[in-house]
Amino acid sequence: MSSFRRPGSSRTVIVLATLGSVAIGTAVAFLTLPARSQSDVPTPPLQAAVPVTATRVIRRDVPLTLTGLGTVQASQTVNVRTRVDGTLQDVTFREGQHVKAGDVLARLDPRLAEAALAQARASKAKDTAQLRSAQADLSRSLALASKDFASKQQLDQQQATVDQLKATIDADQAAIDSAATNLDYMTITAPTSGRMGIRQADAGNVVHPSDVLPMGILATLKPVAVLFTLPEKNLDAMQAAMRSGPVPITAIDESGAVLGTGRVTVIDNRIDPTTATLRLKAEFPNDDERLWPGAFVHVTVTVSTLKNALTVPDAAVQRGPDGLYAWVVDGDGIAQMRPIQTGATEGDLTVVTSGLGDGNQVVTAGQYRLRPRVHVAVSPPGGNTVASRKGSSAQNPVTETIGSVSQDASQGRGSLQNQGVSQGQDTR
Repeated sequence: MSSFRRPGSSRTVIVLATLGSVAIGTAVAFLTLPARSQSDVPTPPLQAAVPVTATRVIRRDVPLTLTGLGTVQASQTVNVRTRVDGTLQDVTFREGQHVKAGDVLARLDPRLAEAALAQARASKAKDTAQLRSAQADLSRSLALASKDFASKQQLDQQQATVDQLKATIDADQAAIDSAATNLDYMTITAPTSGRMGIRQADAGNVVHPSDVLPMGILATLKPVAVLFTLPEKNLDAMQAAMRSGPVPITAIDESGAVLGTGRVTVIDNRIDPTTATLRLKAEFPNDDERLWPGAFVHVTVTVSTLKNALTVPDAAVQRGPDGLYAWVVDGDGIAQMRPIQTGATEGDLTVVTSGLGDGNQVVTAGQYRLRPRVHVAVSPPGGNTVASRKGSSAQNPVTETIGSVSQDASQGRGSLQNQGVSQGQDTR
């Protein structure tokens, strides 16, 4: 019997055999591969800590102050003038000289005054002699009248002559006093201690009391006064401060340098209705003469002091849509956004009334890089950065982080902001 074979049956067998061999080889190869350890699996790199500057919250006494603009004035200002007409014989003061009360500043030609004094004294001597003669005549008239040898009319006339001469002598004495005073006016002395200004008259000039310009101006600079203004709303605070004791005040120039400290001496008795301001006066010892009459100064008046107040730098206080907040770094080096309430400010410090506690560490620079729950590398103000991220490896030193930050900052802050966002997402 002849055999029967289907067409293509041998081809099917060959294909199936080939596929089976490939499958068996693949399975053997897979089973013979060495198992990979977990250490060979790549791990995502650690995110770098965000560099920031931070400082501790501090308790301190905070002075509450008011500020204003003032003008320096000499505590006393004297125009040095002559009181009588005369020729200026000598000017004894130097420009800018410090003088004391009673020091001679100038002298006038005294000859006319001396002559007037001598004439007044001579007139008195003449009238005194006439009085003695009239008194002798009166005595004789009284003796004659007692014997009825002189009439009552003669006696009365003689008595009137004596009385007139006495009055004349009194007038002569007044003339003497006036002439002596004018002679004293020939010497011009300093009525108070102070500093002389620029001389405006020289020897040889005829000076008069009515001259427009004085011979010089004497100003007392120790102490010196400052007149300043404050808004009328500060009246109650100033009155309360002055009732409690001396009110300290500090004068500051345009650059912020302190020129001196003093005390407020008086509050004016009226408020200027035009400007709604209150005028006040302060006194400064001015031993170093840094306060100069006519200068404008900024003044800071301390009206009270907050004792043991919780303070942070102004830079730590941030404003958001929900109010004020600060970034606080916890013990694990993680930044937290903390809502706060603030009170008074003094210089670059702000008083925090709620939201922070003793020992809290607040971020003062680099807040724009932060997101909640971000790890930070804290640098104290003016100090070296300290890595605050828990578990930071030695292979990622802080200096490299700072270098990358400065490089990113030179190229733009977008990379830092994106990095901060990714860190915030990874740590949540």
